Amino acid sequence: QVQLVESGGGLVQAGGSLRLSCAPSGRTFSSYAMGWFRQAPGKEREFVAAVSKSGGSTYYADSVKGRFTISRDNARNTVYLQMNSLKPEDTAVYYCAASRLRFGVPRTQNEYDYWGQGTQVTVSS
Repeated sequence: QVQLVESGGGLVQAGGSLRLSCAPSGRTFSSYAMGWFRQAPGKEREFVAAVSKSGGSTYYADSVKGRFTISRDNARNTVYLQMNSLKPEDTAVYYCAASRLRFGVPRTQNEYDYWGQGTQVTVSS
């Protein structure tokens, strides 16, 4: 069982930046591909970004491409989501997720096995 704990959310003005962190429990962090999803009020949870086990491959939703960067530090057992040029429409609860997928970069919710409880990101206009 893997427990995921997100941190770094908060309130920021449009155009600002935030960095989210996610630190899974356990010693097998490098065995999981990692992803970030978000859910805005009244909307379904959606994919944001994902990174492969090694960190060599990443994938982004079109809505965040060029503004967000996902990365991982396997030595620190942490995955990051750097969010720049934030917009009010980025306001959501952001979830970290871990996937046991053997290869590639998982992009759909059903490819992920473990989820964090989420951290709120609010972008004011």
